[in-house]
Amino acid sequence: MLSLFCGAGGLDIGFEKQGFSVGLAFDIRQDSVDSYNKNRANKCAHVRDIKDLGLKELDKLYGKEFKPIGVVGGPPCQGFSVSNVNQKKSDERNNLSFAFGKLLKKLNRRRPVHFFVFENVKGLLGIKHRKTYQEIKETLGKCGFNIFISTINAAHYGTPQNRERLIIIGLNKKLYPKIQWETPKAVNGYKSTPMTVRETIENLPSPIYFSHGLRKEDIPYHPNHWCMMPKSKKFHTDGLLTEGVSYGRSFRTLCWDKPSPTVAYGNREVHVHPSGRRRLSIYEAMLLQGFPKDYELLGNLSQQITQVSEAVPPPLAKVIAQSVIKQLRFVQNQEKKN
Repeated sequence: MLSLFCGAGGLDIGFEKQGFSVGLAFDIRQDSVDSYNKNRANKCAHVRDIKDLGLKELDKLYGKEFKPIGVVGGPPCQGFSVSNVNQKKSDERNNLSFAFGKLLKKLNRRRPVHFFVFENVKGLLGIKHRKTYQEIKETLGKCGFNIFISTINAAHYGTPQNRERLIIIGLNKKLYPKIQWETPKAVNGYKSTPMTVRETIENLPSPIYFSHGLRKEDIPYHPNHWCMMPKSKKFHTDGLLTEGVSYGRSFRTLCWDKPSPTVAYGNREVHVHPSGRRRLSIYEAMLLQGFPKDYELLGNLSQQITQVSEAVPPPLAKVIAQSVIKQLRFVQNQEKKN
C-alpha cells in the first residue's frame, strides 16, 4: 500500500495486522516519521509535503516502479473539526484532501489501484463545509472509484474511546463494478459493552513527570509513560477534579467505567486521570487509542501529544481493513468460480 499523512502509523497498524504491507509512507513531520520507522523493520516512511509528490519521486524512493494495490490516509483535519473554534475557509490544510486525490488518480492511471481509504473528522459533513465535502467526493470519484461513505465510532470496534470519524472507501470501478462496501458491524471488543478506561489503564504504575533533561532511559515502565507536572491548583484541591466532571476543555477528568472522550489534545488539554491528581501520560493515551503495548513514539513531549492525538485507532483501522478484504475476496472468489 501507499500511506499518505501516515503520522505515527495508527491507520497502517490495522492494515498490517490484516496482512497488508506498506511500500511507502509519507508525513510532513520528522518526529512522526521517526516514530513510524522506529516500529517497523522496512523504514519506509519519509518526510515530504504530499502536495509535491509525483510518480517519479515515488519510484525513486521505492527503488523501482511503484504500483500499490491500495492508498490509505487521513489528511489533516483541524480545519474541519468542530472543536476548532477558529475554523477558516482559507486554512491551507483543507486543500490536502485534493492532493490525496491528485496522487491517487496518477497511480490509478499507471496500474489500477484496487481501493483507497480516506479518514477524516465527522465535522467535514457539517453545513459549513458542505461544499468542500461535495468537492472531495467528486474528486475521489473522478479518480476511477465507486465511493462509499460512513461515520463510525471507534468505541464500537474494540477501542476504549468515543471517537467518531468519517470514512470514505473507494473501490475501483473497473475491477469491482458491482460490489457494495458495507459498514463493519460493531464488535465492542467482543463484549456487550464498550471497553472502559479502567480495563485499559487502571493497573499501570505511576508515570514519570516531565523535567528538562529527562531521557527516555529514565522512564522505567515504558518510554512514553510520562506526563506534564500537575502545576495547576485544581490538581491539589481535594474533590475539585472529580471523576467524570469537566471544567472547560482544559480539565476533563475521565470516568473509570466509561470509554474515554476523543483523544485529541492541545498541550494543555490532555485529559485528566480519573484520580484527579494529574493528566494522562502519553502511554496511557496511546493505550486508549488502541496502540500495541510495545509501540513507541519518539520526539519531545509536545510532539508525542500531537502524534497520539492525530492517530487513527489501530483497532478501528483493523476492522476497516477486514471489511475491504471481505469485498475484494468475494469478487476474486466469484471470478475463480466462473
